[in-house]
Amino acid sequence: MKKLNRGRWVEGAATVTRSLLAAGVLIGSALASAPPTAQVNTTGLAVTDSSVKVGILHSATGTMAISETGSIQAEKLAIAQINAMGGVLGRKIEVIQEDGASDWPTFAEKSKKLLVNDKVAAVFGCWTSASRKAALPVFEKENGLLFYPTFYEGLEQSKNVFYTGQEATQQILAGLDWIAKEKGAKSFYLIGSDYIWPRTSMKIARKHIEQKLGGKVVGEEYIALGDTQFGSVINKIKLKKPDVIYAAVVGGSNVAWFKQLNAAGLNSGKQTMLTISVTEDEVLGIGGENLAGFYSAMKYFQSLKNPNNEQFVAEFKKMWGPNSVIGDVTQAAYLGPWLWKAAVERAGSFDVDKAAAALPGYEMTTAPEGYVKVESNHHLSSKLRIGQWRADGQADVVYESDLIAPDPFPKGYQ
Repeated sequence: MKKLNRGRWVEGAATVTRSLLAAGVLIGSALASAPPTAQVNTTGLAVTDSSVKVGILHSATGTMAISETGSIQAEKLAIAQINAMGGVLGRKIEVIQEDGASDWPTFAEKSKKLLVNDKVAAVFGCWTSASRKAALPVFEKENGLLFYPTFYEGLEQSKNVFYTGQEATQQILAGLDWIAKEKGAKSFYLIGSDYIWPRTSMKIARKHIEQKLGGKVVGEEYIALGDTQFGSVINKIKLKKPDVIYAAVVGGSNVAWFKQLNAAGLNSGKQTMLTISVTEDEVLGIGGENLAGFYSAMKYFQSLKNPNNEQFVAEFKKMWGPNSVIGDVTQAAYLGPWLWKAAVERAGSFDVDKAAAALPGYEMTTAPEGYVKVESNHHLSSKLRIGQWRADGQADVVYESDLIAPDPFPKGYQ
């Protein structure tokens, strides 16, 4: 699993800063005088005349580190870039990083530590829905501000959270529509890790398959998070012969899942699969040769061709090394610090309530994925893309939707 190297981060941040200076990106805000602390911080947050503290809370260890390390890296890149531009309201961002350790109660504990003890102005964190659900009551009780980067099942909205990944109607429904039309799929086998996001996602997927697409679910299985034994479910899939395997296997389990599929002869030449849980971050551990030809439904792929993304990929690799990769959640995590900066500057205050109220309606044109808009339900309008994996670990984008407005509480799916 990837481990963060503090020396590389410091060196990389300096490199990014130099490159931004060379490119002329460091603009007038760096020279702006900082407004008085008493004016921009009326609720006792960790804000001084020269600095503001924020938290980063992801799993740097445990089974989810394979997925969450990229989010940590992206958030640190964004913060380094923002600091190079002069910070937020004239204050440099200082990071307090905590490890959720792939353990949901630990996320709640660390959230409380960041909000109550450290008094951070915002937290960029969580990954799985289980970790977010564990932390959410803490953020609502302590009135903290969380930027959550992962595609998730929807059915949630909080004044204390901004969801920078896609909710179910943006990812699941549009993806199923595409594969049903493109592949003529009628039968589906659903498989996911055993916790709230895959189970809720599959509930939504089943309803859509049966009620909207006129298809049939021929099997549905859940595997314990971190489990590596897929022989039994693979035998069932071979017996049922579905048109499509629809998968939401998460974290380190993906390595065993795809390797065992291939060993059983179920490669993309013989079986169509659409996954909603595999990004470039996971492919790094799985091996592109084990995924080649399968599909993922995401809003972002590293291979996207646009100037925003090309600059983002270059800066990410400068900080984290030429072999580093960027997946959907990594890119969504990168948006978090930039959206928080926009919220604070639009509000003219670090106060959570003021910043949160100021962000809806904000249109971001510099996102690596392209244009996004923050909606009143604290989710983003964004596009869905289908990527087909290559053996080199990158994806060819074979479909791109129009902009999809978020609908976290869709009628008929709750």
